[in-house]
This record gives sequence, structure tokens and C-alpha cells, in this order.
Amino acid sequence: MIFSIMAPFKIHRIASLEIPELQPYRTLRRAREHLVQGIFVAEGEKVVRRFLASPWQVISLLLTQEWFDSIVRLVPESRLADAEVYIGEKTLLETIVGFPLHQGIMAVGMLPAERSLEQTVADLPSPHMLVALDGLVHAENVGVVVRNCAAFGAQAMLVGRTSASPYLRRAVRNSMGGIFTLPCVHVEHLAASLASLKRRWGTRIVVADAHARLSIHAADFSGNLCIVFGNEDAGVSDEVDAIATDRVRIPMHHGTDSLNVASASAVFLYQISSSRGTNR
Repeated sequence: MIFSIMAPFKIHRIASLEIPELQPYRTLRRAREHLVQGIFVAEGEKVVRRFLASPWQVISLLLTQEWFDSIVRLVPESRLADAEVYIGEKTLLETIVGFPLHQGIMAVGMLPAERSLEQTVADLPSPHMLVALDGLVHAENVGVVVRNCAAFGAQAMLVGRTSASPYLRRAVRNSMGGIFTLPCVHVEHLAASLASLKRRWGTRIVVADAHARLSIHAADFSGNLCIVFGNEDAGVSDEVDAIATDRVRIPMHHGTDSLNVASASAVFLYQISSSRGTNR
């Protein structure tokens, strides 16, 4: 059952989740279907706040009255002019799988239009600093890498076809809203795209490699740069490795041979930001 209220934007008080417009919220575990539909799901107070502060299109919100009063009422009416707002009791929203994660406030948005690599790089200031993902399969890791990119000044991300999309629900959640400020380019052939960066812009391709000879402290991170993070177990593909300008490791103690890729990305991106003088 649904009860609508006249307002500057459309508010619906719901007594059931079984209405067609709420289908994305009922299918949280089928996030790849959302990508096919051109939508994404944001969950949790911080992520939804940052989504609402971004220019990305809002399709709908699903939340309790308390979250509506504390967040949505403060949003400019024009921001939600084309959105549907669904307000339900906490006990109703708790029936959605994953409630402890989304905290009683969720939103569905439209994915941004895909941009070409050429257009994205041409719009960046020089020297540029990019991140590429090669075979990262866990959306949670992708989300944390996105958050680290936003924190340490990466200007855009290339996502190879073997990587999880940063627009998957768990990636959006783990990015803590960083995805709304980081241009992402999905590429079919990552090695070819990296080769194009080298050829057209003189971009140095640096692969994060736990077994490389060159230490992060001795590496040259100047000029146009793209740092590549590979699969959680196997690292980068042979095709991408063949494109690399440098392979760089993080020195570690006590026989530790590697870090989780999300942790390693924070170390690399902080060091790069530091060496380029972009730390605040």
C-alpha cells in the first residue's frame, strides 16, 4: 500500500515494499542487474548525504521519517525535483536484506554517462595522476581504492573489464561517497588503454608489485603517471605487466610478503601525493 503527499517533490508513505518502484531496494544482492539498468544504490547516512551533495541524478530515496526530517528536509527542493521519496517504518525497512549496513536510509541514482579515456585525460590538469584496476574482483576492495583515490588526489580511475565496477552497491558503500568525485572510465582492453596513455601523453605506467626490486622510496612518481593495482591474488595480467614502465614494491618487515590491495593502495597513493607535493 502506498499513500502519496503533495510536496515540492513526490513523497510517498509506504506500508509495503511490494511495489514496482522499490524493486532496486528488494534486489540488493543482484547489484550487477542494477548496472545493466544504468542505476546504482547508495546506502547509509554518510554515503547518501554525499550523493545528495553531488550532481548525480537522484531517482528515489527510501528512508524512515527520522532520516527524512534530519537530511532530506535540508536538501534544496530543486535537487529532488524529479525524485520519488518513500518513507516507511523502521520495522518495514528492516525486512530488506542488509539493513544493518544501510541504517534505514538508502537511495537509487542514475549512473553517470560513460566517458572515453581520451576525453577524460584531455580534461585533466597536467601532470595527471591516474589509477588503473586490473582484475580486482572484490567490490569492497574496489570501493576502498576509490576512497583512497579521493583522499590522496588521484584524478581519474581506469577500470578493466576483469575488475568489479566501482558502481556496485558494496563498492559505492566502501568508497564512502568518494565515487561521486572520481571520474571512472570502464575500458574493454586495459593493456591497450595503458599503451595509449604512454604513446599519446607520455604517461608512466607504474605497477604495484610486492616482489619488484624497486622500492616505493626510490621510485620516480613525477610527470604524467598511472599506478596499476592488480588482482588480489595473482597481481596484474601478463599483458599489463608488459606495458609497465616500472614495477614498485612496498618494503615490509618480519617476512610479510604483501598487503591487501586496498591497504597497499593507501600506502602508494599517500607516497605519490607526498612526492608530488600535493599533500595538504
